[in-house]
Amino acid sequence: MSTGFITVIHRDLLQVLRRRSDIATTVFFFVIVASLFPLAVSPDPAVLRQIGSGVLWVAALLACMLSLARLFASDYADGTLEQMVLSPHSLTVLTLGKIVAHWLVSGLPVVLLSPLLALQYGMHSHSLLILALSLLLGTPALSLVGAIGAALTLGVRGSGLLVALLVLPLYIPVLIFGAGAVTASQTGMSAEANLSLLAASSLLALILAPLATATALRIAVE
Repeated sequence: MSTGFITVIHRDLLQVLRRRSDIATTVFFFVIVASLFPLAVSPDPAVLRQIGSGVLWVAALLACMLSLARLFASDYADGTLEQMVLSPHSLTVLTLGKIVAHWLVSGLPVVLLSPLLALQYGMHSHSLLILALSLLLGTPALSLVGAIGAALTLGVRGSGLLVALLVLPLYIPVLIFGAGAVTASQTGMSAEANLSLLAASSLLALILAPLATATALRIAVE
């Protein structure tokens, strides 16, 4: 099982390296959205600090969604997905490998770039740390839940829009807890409760999402 899991991650990362535009699209979108808000809103540092956490979390959420429609599309088109279903390896484990690869491409760059972009909003060092930690705990849930939507809309025309309609309501708790953690740290309150809820959300998604995604993929192949 571990061999199949690692093989899927390695394969997907190699495919992304051959199509570097996938990484560039996610990173550039996140950077552009996060950088445009300070230009469009009041330059008052107090205002920017107040909206910074929400803007960065929304930008991270949208950046993660950009590549969801392509998560299983190429494997579905070239028959790889059928081979995964027929493989002796657990489809749930293989699916988890693809989700991990998706997070490494779309979630991890966002986590690494967020403290730098947050400087535009005048955040203090402690808030920058809480922001990065909240994204590190929350973005896996975005990839896990998004994979369910990508699998359910696989092979459907206009799947990108359908994925957004399916997963956006499910992203709201993660968005609230993530932005709330940073806001709490800025006001001198403890962010532990929000961070714990983020970790619990990702853990729950880790348990349920791969199984649900694998079931949806079997239905799509059949």
